[in-house]
Amino acid sequence: MKQTKYSAIVIGSGIAGLYSALKIEQQLNLPDGVLLVTKSKLGESNSYYAQGGMVAVLKDNKNDSVESHISDTIKAGAGLSELETIKFISENSDKVVKDLLTFGVEFDRDENGNFTLTKEAAHSVNRILHSGGDATGRQMEIALCNAVKNNPGITIYENTTAIDLLVKDNNCHGVILYINNEYQAVYSHTVILATGGLGQLYKYTTNPIGATGDGFAIAYRAGAVLQDMEFVQFHPTALAFDDEKNHNRFLISEAVRGEGAKLCDKNGYEYMINYHPLKELAPRDIVARANFCQMRDNKVPNVFLNATVIGKEKLLKRFPTISEKCLEKGIDISKDLIPVAPAAHYFMGGIKTNIKGETSINGLYAVGEVSSTGLHGGNRLASNSLLECVVCAYEVAQYLKNKDLSRISNNNFDESLSKYDTQTQPISSDTNKIKKELQNIMWENVGIFRNGKNLQIADDKVQNFLHLFENKYKLATKEEYELKNMLTTANLIIKSALKRKESRGSHYRTDYPEIGNISEHSLIIQNKGEINFVK
Repeated sequence: MKQTKYSAIVIGSGIAGLYSALKIEQQLNLPDGVLLVTKSKLGESNSYYAQGGMVAVLKDNKNDSVESHISDTIKAGAGLSELETIKFISENSDKVVKDLLTFGVEFDRDENGNFTLTKEAAHSVNRILHSGGDATGRQMEIALCNAVKNNPGITIYENTTAIDLLVKDNNCHGVILYINNEYQAVYSHTVILATGGLGQLYKYTTNPIGATGDGFAIAYRAGAVLQDMEFVQFHPTALAFDDEKNHNRFLISEAVRGEGAKLCDKNGYEYMINYHPLKELAPRDIVARANFCQMRDNKVPNVFLNATVIGKEKLLKRFPTISEKCLEKGIDISKDLIPVAPAAHYFMGGIKTNIKGETSINGLYAVGEVSSTGLHGGNRLASNSLLECVVCAYEVAQYLKNKDLSRISNNNFDESLSKYDTQTQPISSDTNKIKKELQNIMWENVGIFRNGKNLQIADDKVQNFLHLFENKYKLATKEEYELKNMLTTANLIIKSALKRKESRGSHYRTDYPEIGNISEHSLIIQNKGEINFVK
């Protein structure tokens, strides 16, 4: 097996990973450079598909304040958001926005050169930056990708899968990579997971095909503590057409409702008043459940979003990407209703970290959606995710400035590496079939509404699939590694959902419909191959 070393390894090429790599390379003296690993091509990530925008509490926005942003985030978070985390991220948003500009990131401005700010659900004021109208994630991703490509201190491995972490005595020493059917051990005392989310565990998702929960699974197997794994956020409005090429559903941004669009049935009846006084601008979990109930009760595959009330000129200028995508389906959003339905979108749980990205394993860090800082609690406030990505990426680089990243050794992992020299047989003739079965199981039993009976059905079925991987250290294909990670992550979600016997935020159990008296995080860790909940 080929072996090499880098001063720092960043796994994932979304906004969190790109910005982490850039800030680390910019601020530290790295004799062995930075390695950026991405499972597909550079820039293919959940970040690329983020439309609505990024929260920023700007110092020159007199209508906004850190206190207001904290209040909105806590209200959305269903009692699980961490006050100090929110405060830190909010206070640092202005600084990080200005720093992003130095890497070529731009946000939409008015004729006077001022940032144009919009409002989304559960925000009390306009504080959302956007770029390219409704292509914020894509524009940020492109700018940061260009900066990374042009940085000679950053080496890029594309089409490379992180298989396992090299951990000994609770210290991370690197990672094993899978590249073109070959393995490589890369040593480093600084490994940053920025692997994104897990939407592909579900039949309907806005996430791209690579969002298979890899980071959660490899961190869990390495012995890291994971937090709040039951909290999956379902976006209320995905375009109700499957994209066979990208294996997902196109997102209709929350910002469309922020600009005034209304949810309705096929006859134009606006039903959200029956579910919440804020109607379309209620927190995402409430709107997603309302849409799901309308579909279930009326036995229809979707509801509708009426954006015609915004006005054609403003609508097409503000949402050019959405307009173009809908036109491909024969829908003119300036005069037609948009068919929408809920879909798995974002994950609030993840690898437990502090604001510096530190996990429970020394030398292992996590930023972005794969992490759980406590910002989002049980239900993410719209557009807080991109802000968390960039502030935490900035902060992990700041923290590493005081670390010695120069001394790297292989620390004798010969026994672990030798397991990849053995021959192996495929676990199944059709991993894609098992993947689709898993997606159906998760959607039907661990979705927007849950109960103990269905969760147990899902648990039993996932355990049967997991048995295929028993004592299988080395697998035959990239697809098998992904499937193993999907099943591992699904298992953690199901077990956590069974344990939380209440309804809180995005976790809604019909057999325990009330919120509990005690708000506490669920913490999970592997112990001798078994899931353990810890205090």
